Amino acid sequence: MFSALLRSLGLVVLIAVALVPPRAEAAEPDPLAHLGWVWPATPAQVTRAFVAPAHAYGPGHRGIDLRADAVRSPADGRIAFVGKVAGRDILTIDHGGGLVTTFEPVVTELAVGDTVARAALVGRVSAGGHATPGTVHFGVRFHSDYVNPLRLLGGVPRAVLLPCC
Repeated sequence: MFSALLRSLGLVVLIAVALVPPRAEAAEPDPLAHLGWVWPATPAQVTRAFVAPAHAYGPGHRGIDLRADAVRSPADGRIAFVGKVAGRDILTIDHGGGLVTTFEPVVTELAVGDTVARAALVGRVSAGGHATPGTVHFGVRFHSDYVNPLRLLGGVPRAVLLPCC
């Protein structure tokens, strides 16, 4: 009788151990979070948040809008584009490593190929564009995919999904 009780108890423990979910692995750190980027506008005031599209061509807001008059480079880089697109003043900076920033609407005296230092003044907010007056749209692409700029500015904690039930 005692051995049957021990076998039953052992079976209950075995089942209980099998049902316990494994410990969640620590989330890998975001590779973009520690690059030392600075806010392109100070004081930093986000007026419209990043909204990830459901798919590459879906609706969304592929950047953040910041209240600003002047715009600074968030990191060292090289001017990749200056001009108008669909009537909007655009400034694009290639920061290397697959990171490219675009600001709209921004006018600048810089030319394609000019190098810019982290935190250097790169332009002034102009009129027009999709951003509301007095704001600049700040978009970031990482290997051609739009990413939330807050990832580079230390503002988006990484989510860890835990097993349910």
